[in-house]
Amino acid sequence: MNKARVYFIKEITPENLVKLYEALNIKLEGNVAVKLHSGEAGNQNYLRPEFVKDIIEHVNGTVVECNTAYDGARNTTDRHIKLIEDHGWSKIFNCEILDAEGPDLELEIPNGKVITKNYVGKGIKNYNSMLVLSHFKGHPMGGYGGAIKQLSIGCASSAGKAWIHTAGVTSDVKKVWKNSAEQLKFLESMADAATSVAKMFENKIVYLNIMCNMSVDCDCCEVAEDPCMQDIGMLASLDPVAIDKACIDLVINSNDPGKEHLLERINSRQGMHTIDVAEEIGLGTKEYELIEIK
Repeated sequence: MNKARVYFIKEITPENLVKLYEALNIKLEGNVAVKLHSGEAGNQNYLRPEFVKDIIEHVNGTVVECNTAYDGARNTTDRHIKLIEDHGWSKIFNCEILDAEGPDLELEIPNGKVITKNYVGKGIKNYNSMLVLSHFKGHPMGGYGGAIKQLSIGCASSAGKAWIHTAGVTSDVKKVWKNSAEQLKFLESMADAATSVAKMFENKIVYLNIMCNMSVDCDCCEVAEDPCMQDIGMLASLDPVAIDKACIDLVINSNDPGKEHLLERINSRQGMHTIDVAEEIGLGTKEYELIEIK
């Protein structure tokens, strides 16, 4: 496989996010889903609507989210809609909870390492293309959160999240935490699920990762640690494996001493295993060319 192109820009601005997208020389057409993390209630690190306004308007996109499989402000459609309003998303953009109503859409994963099907909100069928807008940071369970996690856990319905977390044992959100999979199986299930969404939008999907507010915790945490290192920049690619690998390499190669805290979180959860398996099953490549834009 040829090296993937990953574009990088140091200065984190709304205008530069559009510049990165345009560097990919692809136009997302039709109804464009913008998959991002709306931020759990109480979280201080999530990307704000005002920051991503330019890029979402540039692609004429709709912000899409899915309900969670754990207690919080986003585990039911009604509560999630209110949270999205409270955080200002629906004041600026058209928004949709993809799994607001059942039944879920079942996607096949013929080359899955652990799971062979994925459950996503049926609303995803309304879209022709997707912009995956990820806040790169740590994660309590996955080690890190980036493009692959947005494709998998991010796009999964509540039942789909349970299915991934239990490595295909149950889709019942009431039973998910009693049946949590062994760590590597969970990470492999994430990689499997990601391939099904990427396949659905094949050649009509773009990945943007923003390396700011990098806490060891995810935007799904109500009480998250403050960022442990300085902002690094923003990246764009057509390859979710390459862009996540590039982000981790940028952390590793940083001179910021705070990187050790973030890397401990990633390594203690074996987060790189997700990237390794994603490459193995054909989601993308770890081989990339980093192209800096001034």
